[in-house]
Amino acid sequence: MPGGAPWGGTPPGFRLSRLRTAARVSAIAFRRLGLGLALGVVVAWLLVSATPARADFVDGLAAYDSGDYQTALEEWRALAEAGHAEAQVALAGLYMAGEGVAADSAAAIQWYRRAAETGHPVAQLNLGEFYRLGRAVARDPLAAYVWFALAAEQGRAWAGRQRDALAGELTASQLREAEARIEARRRP
Repeated sequence: MPGGAPWGGTPPGFRLSRLRTAARVSAIAFRRLGLGLALGVVVAWLLVSATPARADFVDGLAAYDSGDYQTALEEWRALAEAGHAEAQVALAGLYMAGEGVAADSAAAIQWYRRAAETGHPVAQLNLGEFYRLGRAVARDPLAAYVWFALAAEQGRAWAGRQRDALAGELTASQLREAEARIEARRRP
């Protein structure tokens, strides 16, 4: 994508493995609390962070990072179908790249849309890009504007630049329609 791919293989926020994160937590706790309490903090953190969904997502991420895309697909699919937004974005990335599955832009759009509708900014940004380019969907600058605006509201600067560029393509009436759609998506 122009300006850099918003999803470069490792979903945002999941760059560290649980074990590396646990090591950081233990080092901080050890410095502050001493060995006994540090071990207790690490054990508690692992118990809290090892929810089935997080564990499955991290397992999928580890499989992806090792090149085992089929296992990543299996780990993420069940989570994605259950509504896990990070897994939906990761699964969409697999479909886009054809990793573990045949490349399928339509399936990628489906998963990005599901995550975007829950407010996931990377999914919103990617869906905006599909509409901006007309990739696997009819080109729709108004829809692209809406998705970019929502992603930009969550700190995605690239999405803000794309939204601003698209504003020049839209009429005043279309901009009002876009703002109405954005407002409707902001409300729960």
